[in-house]
Amino acid sequence: MARTKPPPSKSPPASPAAISVRVLFFASLADLMGERRRSLRLAVGATIADALRDLSLDVPELAARAPHVSFAVNGSFVAADAELSDGDELALIPPVSGG
Repeated sequence: MARTKPPPSKSPPASPAAISVRVLFFASLADLMGERRRSLRLAVGATIADALRDLSLDVPELAARAPHVSFAVNGSFVAADAELSDGDELALIPPVSGG
């Protein structure tokens, strides 16, 4: 006796397992990273701290500077524990000195 396949599921598509974030590096951080921007894939629910950890794997010197960096997501300043969403733009801004 032949078995028939069940009908395709009509459930909504699964949420993505990863998000894509555009990271912008300013001033001395652009020099350190060797670029002004980078696309980064992160797990859903990732925070800025997670993004910094991943970036520091490529450029370990970033980890030492991270405590002094300001963060902005989509133009608004936030803390390192802020959660990122797919399509966000994360800016890493080093301290500024001068007069």
